[in-house]
Amino acid sequence: MSEMKTLSVQKRDALGKGPNRRLRTEALVPGVYYTPDGTNILVQMQTNPLNKIYGQVGRTNVFNLEIEDNGNKVSYPVFIWDAQYHHIKGNFTHLDFYGVDLNKEIDIKVRLKFTGTSIGVKGGGKMEIYREEVILRAKPEAMPRFVEVEITDFDLGTNLRAADLKLPEGVSIVYKTNFSILSVMAKDKSKEAEGDI
Repeated sequence: MSEMKTLSVQKRDALGKGPNRRLRTEALVPGVYYTPDGTNILVQMQTNPLNKIYGQVGRTNVFNLEIEDNGNKVSYPVFIWDAQYHHIKGNFTHLDFYGVDLNKEIDIKVRLKFTGTSIGVKGGGKMEIYREEVILRAKPEAMPRFVEVEITDFDLGTNLRAADLKLPEGVSIVYKTNFSILSVMAKDKSKEAEGDI
C-alpha cells in the first residue's frame, strides 16, 4: 500500500457568498470537511496544490486532509465527495471532503475504463455499453480509481454483467440485480437487448 497523499488546508470562520468570493480573488478555494461523527469544519485551500492532488486521487482515492488551525495541524483521511466548478473557467469554486474510517468499508461510484477493441466489433458487430460507472464497496485505501475492462476477446454474443467484473482483492460490486454492463451483438440485434439494462 503506497503512502497516502496529503493536502494542506487552513481552517476558516467566515460564511457566505461575500467571504467566499474574496477567497477566490486570492486564488483560495473554500471547502467543508464533513467528519465521520457528523460535525463540519470550514476550510480554505490554495488552488495549485488542490489541482495537483485532484489529478492524483480524483474522487475515489483516499488521502490526508491536513487542517491548520492557529498553528496546530491535524490530518484526517478523506475523499473528495463533491466539487463545484466555475461555469466558464472550469476551475474549482468549492470542495466537500468526506471523512472516513480506514478500517470500515464504504461505497463509492467508480468509473469503468474500457480498453482494447472487441473482436466481435471487428467482425462487423456492435457493442452497446449500458453502464460506465458502478458502485464498489471496499475499505478506503483499497478503493481503485477506476476498473479496467479489457474487451479485446469479447465476441458476438458476449454479455458482460456486474458479477463478471474482475475486481482487486478486497473490493466488491454493489447491486440488487446482476445488471448488464455491455453486450456485443449483430447490428440488427442491438435494439432487442436494450430492455436488458
